[in-house]
Amino acid sequence: MPVPLHGSALIRCLCHRDAHAMIDRLCRAFGFEKHAAYDDDAGGVAHAQLVHGRGMLMLVLMLMLGSVRDDAFGRRIAQPDETGGRETQCTCVVVADCKAHCDHARAIGAEIVDDYEEKDYGGAGYSCRDPEGHLWSFGSYDPWQSA
Repeated sequence: MPVPLHGSALIRCLCHRDAHAMIDRLCRAFGFEKHAAYDDDAGGVAHAQLVHGRGMLMLVLMLMLGSVRDDAFGRRIAQPDETGGRETQCTCVVVADCKAHCDHARAIGAEIVDDYEEKDYGGAGYSCRDPEGHLWSFGSYDPWQSA
């Protein structure tokens, strides 16, 4: 399968109860940029796209999110507070200055669950939860650089 010329081959999709606030929070706290956002008829977000930086070969992390809803797709997605805070996956984002990124996220009020740490395999990282409990990992280890 060829890698797309513009963007990542993997896209994370999340649903949030307050998607508008989450878009603002992810942009302010973690350095995402809003690429597109489309409201639904109920005042929520039908579809939004956020990007984070530019990686090797113009790869970017694309994040799509929308509002929690009671439809066929929504009934297949559980929120972290409905599963005891456990996730079946998390989003990992490569950042240039992980320590500064962690300090900024902490200053803005992110719940840090794994503090900043230099890793044995190279780079550094930390993990946190967004205000609705989704788990995020940020690190300076870039698997594309070591390939």
